[in-house]
Amino acid sequence: MPDYRLGDDVDDFCVKCKRITNHAIVSLLEAEPAKVRCRTCYNDHDFRRCEVPPSKKDLKKQALFNEVLSTVNPSAGSEAPEASEKPKEKGTGEPGR
Repeated sequence: MPDYRLGDDVDDFCVKCKRITNHAIVSLLEAEPAKVRCRTCYNDHDFRRCEVPPSKKDLKKQALFNEVLSTVNPSAGSEAPEASEKPKEKGTGEPGR
């Protein structure tokens, strides 16, 4: 575990630049960076440990998918026709034709 100091450089995801860039440590909490400043756009934000947050579009897709799954009745899909059913008999026409 590295010893962090104020002003040290760390890589982190910048919420304004939308990419991983160099950051300067602005504040420490229990020997870990708490706030950092992007060296590209000078935006201050919480230290994210290079974790890219999911996009709002992905979150909406996941919520919609979960809503659809909650409305599906799981027992309805298992009521498939039996394979042991008798095959339909052929017509009662004259044999040989």
